Amino acid sequence: MINLNNINIIITGATGAIGGSILDKLYSLGANIIATGTNEAKLNDIKSKYKKVNVKRFDISNHLKIEEFIEDCNNTLNNKIDILINNAGITVDNLSIRMKNDEWNKVIDINLSSTFLMSKNTIRKMLKNKNGKIINTTSIVGHTGNLGQANYAASKAGIIGMSKSLALEYGKKNIKINCISPGFIKSEMTDKIDKNFKKSLEEKISLERLGNPEDVANAVVFLSSSLSDYITGETIHVNGG
Repeated sequence: MINLNNINIIITGATGAIGGSILDKLYSLGANIIATGTNEAKLNDIKSKYKKVNVKRFDISNHLKIEEFIEDCNNTLNNKIDILINNAGITVDNLSIRMKNDEWNKVIDINLSSTFLMSKNTIRKMLKNKNGKIINTTSIVGHTGNLGQANYAASKAGIIGMSKSLALEYGKKNIKINCISPGFIKSEMTDKIDKNFKKSLEEKISLERLGNPEDVANAVVFLSSSLSDYITGETIHVNGG
């Protein structure tokens, strides 16, 4: 039912658990993909596994290079960026009164500011085609807050507000901007959580388990497809209740 043949997609954070699953799903549906990240070894793994994926090493924290990077991607995709998936992000946890300025700034700069700049420069390209979609990965923490994650929660809540604003600004140009808000998903990040704390988390989830990266990827597939063409400015929660 879903066919993404000839759809050109940029994915940031493609080397993580969720990014990798998103890449795999979209690739299986025929999309043309540019996969980005900073982990050289994992990027090489993507090159080996997906022969038709265009892999570009890029650090989205380098704000001065984002415009140039999007220009390069646009040229690679024959001046037609259909979808941008802003999936890259970091955590630097600490209790608020102990949080150093650089711990706050680093998370805000990468999670929020970089997402804005990636979106801004991509929208400029999409405007020429009067078509496009941006899918931003936020987090349940952006809605609920979390101990030791004031910086992360602020960055993810900021992405939601920013996405709603962009959706209002560019809907008339047929550019749709939506968010996906994962709950606690099995990944390298959640693997580090203390077992007892993880058990208490699972007890608070209606489905009584952590999610899988594929659960998030499925929502991304929906938003990438024509099935979501009348949806913008929204957040899809993938958190098991």
